[in-house]
Amino acid sequence: MAHISITYRQYLGEADLPHIMALVQSELSEPYVIYTFRYFLHQWPHLSFLAYPSDSDNSAPIGVIVCKQSMHNDLANRGYIAMLSVDKKWRKRGIASALVRNSIQAMKEDGVDEIVLETEYDNFAALSLYESLGFIREKRLHRFYLNGKDAFRLVLAVLQPGDSDDGSETPTQPRSKRHRRVSHRAICVSPYSDDEDEESSR
Repeated sequence: MAHISITYRQYLGEADLPHIMALVQSELSEPYVIYTFRYFLHQWPHLSFLAYPSDSDNSAPIGVIVCKQSMHNDLANRGYIAMLSVDKKWRKRGIASALVRNSIQAMKEDGVDEIVLETEYDNFAALSLYESLGFIREKRLHRFYLNGKDAFRLVLAVLQPGDSDDGSETPTQPRSKRHRRVSHRAICVSPYSDDEDEESSR
């Protein structure tokens, strides 16, 4: 396949939904109903991104990431990567990495403290992708998926102004105050009821 540049944009509305559902359902092992997609996309549309070939007449996206952001235990402003999928024909082009970076940046702009996700324990491509972006394995979740597979929970700690790389804090902005700073995008929501690859993962 010749080199083709990729364009990325945020989710715009319901017209994007059928394309997102088709891409995610063709690549991910977990089944999702339309209400699952709307739960994320209607509340946090600015955190979800789609990838398109710049010079293609095809209106369908070739990659998508779906995320949310909310308060965790009333303490941390937590981002969550729910779905990441790239069409098999378009892999190995950095599309998944670019999608994740776009969402991370959007969550940072809303003051996120950490970003988490789960992916299958043997999805080595996804693990390699996320770990290359700074995520670490926090916990192994046994029989997490409907297919009986275990998952790893990965977490990315996000430095905010006043944080330092060695974990110390400046005297002008203690951690307790930073955690009480709630972005208008970080809302307290009821936990979603569903059980919670490089390129296709949750």
